[in-house]
Amino acid sequence: MSAAAPVPKKAYSREEVRRLLGVSERQIRSWEKLGFVPSAEAYAFSDLLALKTLLGLRKNNIPTAQIRRALTALRERLREVQNPLTELKVYSEGKKIRVQFAGAKMESVSGQLLLDFDKAEIEKLMSFPRKSAAEDKSGAQKKRLEAERWFEKGLDLEQTGAPLAEIVEAYEKAVELDPTSAGALVNLGTVYFNARALRDAERHYRRAIEVDASYPLAHFNLGNLFDEKGDRNKAMGHYQEALKVHPNYADAHYNIALLYQSTGETMKAVRHWKAYLKIDPNSSWAAIARRELLKLRDSTIVRGSRE
Repeated sequence: MSAAAPVPKKAYSREEVRRLLGVSERQIRSWEKLGFVPSAEAYAFSDLLALKTLLGLRKNNIPTAQIRRALTALRERLREVQNPLTELKVYSEGKKIRVQFAGAKMESVSGQLLLDFDKAEIEKLMSFPRKSAAEDKSGAQKKRLEAERWFEKGLDLEQTGAPLAEIVEAYEKAVELDPTSAGALVNLGTVYFNARALRDAERHYRRAIEVDASYPLAHFNLGNLFDEKGDRNKAMGHYQEALKVHPNYADAHYNIALLYQSTGETMKAVRHWKAYLKIDPNSSWAAIARRELLKLRDSTIVRGSRE
């Protein structure tokens, strides 16, 4: 981890946010009208955390009215908190909305403090052996199992919009226990990438490739990083590596098509747009791909007629 990460800037367009989080424009506009998130054309990393929290609540079928009541109550009860979705850990337990505040777990509306059992400890108590007794004697096997638990904890923390320090700690613990955990390394890289700490992000993506060169997401994310830095040649190289490992990697075809289109290599762009549409013909991104493909065909026809 670097000594000081750069200050997050509003570098995510609405389109990028929709793609990163898999959320529709209609849903974002609905949350804006409800006052859950401010209306904006560009977002900071903290805004992404707020949207991820809302997505987590929606995934758990928490009604909109319940979310509104919870946020209103938190603002009234905790006067120093302006935006609960970015300043607090807000999440759901069953059909209840909970909030982590000052080291304690609290019911969002009543403010009642709850016992804060550590999830990892509960999992240890409740889990049954997944391997034979002989395998469990292996120290390496035990470490891998513990690493998996920390990795899953990191995923849970991300889903609930936990503070970055907690997310990083979980993934770093997973890597410490299992240095070959490419998934944890990639997720660490993405946490840093979203925080605009590109050097740290690159370091973790490269480590992931070192331990598992056949992990396409590591190559893809490293391609995104170089694309962000304006190094299109390196970005293209890593997108192509992702396709070598996973030829039907739709997002890699999409980004390669954009790169070829930006450099005027029309036929190559067309080939990758077509490949993308074969894999993903029905999403909102497919509509964009069709639009870009049509644009390229029209420009080719016009250019041909002039010649």
